[in-house]
Amino acid sequence: MDSQEPTLILTKHEIEQKINRLAYQVYEYNFEEKELVICGIWSRGYTLAERIYAKLKEISPLKLQLIKIQYDKTNKRDSVIIVEPALQNLQEKAVIMCDDVLYTGKSMAYATVPFLNAGVRKLQCLVLIHRNHPTYPILPTFVGLSLATTLQEHVTVNMGAEEKVYLK
Repeated sequence: MDSQEPTLILTKHEIEQKINRLAYQVYEYNFEEKELVICGIWSRGYTLAERIYAKLKEISPLKLQLIKIQYDKTNKRDSVIIVEPALQNLQEKAVIMCDDVLYTGKSMAYATVPFLNAGVRKLQCLVLIHRNHPTYPILPTFVGLSLATTLQEHVTVNMGAEEKVYLK
């Protein structure tokens, strides 16, 4: 049994700082857009998307839309991707896809399919933690923290009352 204590990577305050910086970067990169669609992969990716959305509402005049993406992460290939609210009129719109951790890129790759089929003009990836182990051709546009990890290590993101990021 592995008795190694987890290492604290980010505190609640540091997570908040990263989210604020990410929101400003999203705005700076997309200030000419008429509308931004902020999407989050359920559950922690959606929580991150909600926070980015709230900060963007506070700092920018952009029209914003928030979308939740759900699917069975244990059986991605056979899972139905549920998008709420349903995708409408996304042609020529910019989309920001959010998730808590980017590890291999597999989850993000599956989540992009409905948006690619909807004909979005620009699809960008925002992650709180980027682990740098790409298996799928997904590179984040916006990164809170880039973390060099081994394949055996695990990053845990808590988004709630006990908001912290751990490495074990």
